[in-house]
Amino acid sequence: MKGSQMYNKTILICDDDEGILDMLELILEETGYRIIPVKNSLLIYEEIEKQSPDLILLDLWMPVLSGDQVLRTLRKNPETNNIPVIVISASREGQRIANEAGADDFIAKPFDLDQLVNRVQKLIAA
Repeated sequence: MKGSQMYNKTILICDDDEGILDMLELILEETGYRIIPVKNSLLIYEEIEKQSPDLILLDLWMPVLSGDQVLRTLRKNPETNNIPVIVISASREGQRIANEAGADDFIAKPFDLDQLVNRVQKLIAA
């Protein structure tokens, strides 16, 4: 695995659930990615600007600024509209909302971690 192009890739994870944030950070760091955890969705744009992530994992339902609002804003901005975004949500409507907002992929909660890592690797390698 060492030396593969997957290393040094940065993933920004935005979820207001600290447990999920910690778990995803742990799993994806183990896989060799650099992780930027963002609990407050209001800080996401600032972090994206500072860190230029290669991929974003975005929770749909968050207080103040929801994932689909964040995603729509990212898609309107020429600087961020090409960043792959995977939306994660427990909502039954999640898939439709994510697609309409411009997500590259959708994963339902509770998710299978292997599936999540595979989807991340597939999108980040593209």
